[in-house]
Amino acid sequence: MRQILLTAISLLLGTALFAQQIDAEKSTGFGTGQDLEDEYNVITTAVSFLTITPDSRSGAMGDVGAATTTDTWAQHSNASKYALAKNDFGIGLSYTPWLSNLGIKDINLAYLAGYKKLSDKDAVGASLCYFSLGDIPAYDEDGNSAGYTISPKEYSIDVSYSRYLADNFVMGMTGRFIYSNLTGGTVDDYHAGKAVAADISGTYFKEFKGSLPGLLTAGFNISNIGSKISYSDDNKDFIPCNMKLGVGYNLQIDQYNKLGLYFDINKLLVPTPPVYIKDSDGNTVEIKGKDDEVSVPQGIFQSFFDAPGGFKEEMKEFTLGIGAEYWYNDQFAARLGYFNEAETKGDRKYFTAGAGVRMNVFGLDFSYLIPINGKNSPLANTFRFSLVFDFNKSK
Repeated sequence: MRQILLTAISLLLGTALFAQQIDAEKSTGFGTGQDLEDEYNVITTAVSFLTITPDSRSGAMGDVGAATTTDTWAQHSNASKYALAKNDFGIGLSYTPWLSNLGIKDINLAYLAGYKKLSDKDAVGASLCYFSLGDIPAYDEDGNSAGYTISPKEYSIDVSYSRYLADNFVMGMTGRFIYSNLTGGTVDDYHAGKAVAADISGTYFKEFKGSLPGLLTAGFNISNIGSKISYSDDNKDFIPCNMKLGVGYNLQIDQYNKLGLYFDINKLLVPTPPVYIKDSDGNTVEIKGKDDEVSVPQGIFQSFFDAPGGFKEEMKEFTLGIGAEYWYNDQFAARLGYFNEAETKGDRKYFTAGAGVRMNVFGLDFSYLIPINGKNSPLANTFRFSLVFDFNKSK
């Protein structure tokens, strides 16, 4: 039977973070002797491409997006913002090279998104996110080349609806179909994974006048609330259900200059792996934390209090994003951002930068990621590009 080196697939996935099962010693109960909140204990999910920021605007501002001003890419971060769009129709295409700093050219994330205003009070949106993992050689049981390659791929298709529920509040609902094929049907007992999910999002906004005129926004998006995904008859994996909360203020400095400041926090609503030891018979026994083999609703609720290290570890499961955006005459933009994740939960830390230009109905954005603390990233030293087209009824 021909098999594929799944470790190669895991390497190319890039964003898959592998949790370490703590094999603690009976004498101490915790193996290393450290506090549990200091143990490396990463939460893992399937189809992690859904957590990648697909557009260059948010990618240049530390991956913020819950409370940024409305753009074509709101489908990913907060679809409720489409109801606030000033234009009647918009569409965008974004391209993200993956692991290009390692010289790999055939792994990439492509994102197509668009929206249409139905009235002044509501809008619909749609998107396609496609993650290509390139070509991977297949091997037989003895490790010899099987003489062919496979092309793993994953994608999601979304449709959303958003509308005003009050003068200063909008909400949105998104439905999503997810497809993940990591073996191309070449491995016995493994098949493509499929799942369905939904997002619930909302945005509050208020305009201020006076010495600091501008727009205050606060938004949330609970994404990927849905079924588990299965690649075989034996196991089902969580998809990355995530809670995103954000606030922002878009300051109107004068007629030509604007400055936006944004802050996001994220938390995966997925169970944290518990801590295990080996008993005298060699069996694995759970000693700290909670069972992570639970249903999706229980897993979402449990994710707020199941960390083996208690409250301190729970707080480390929140990631932070900070972004700033300067616009001149609504035509030229400069952006900066910072993203932080706790060391024991993945240790992603990086600065971001980018720029944008708007010419009539056409727009172009790009972003660049700079990892810090010597930590690498699949997007390190990589330019990402996004094209947008916005149309008004009058045009």
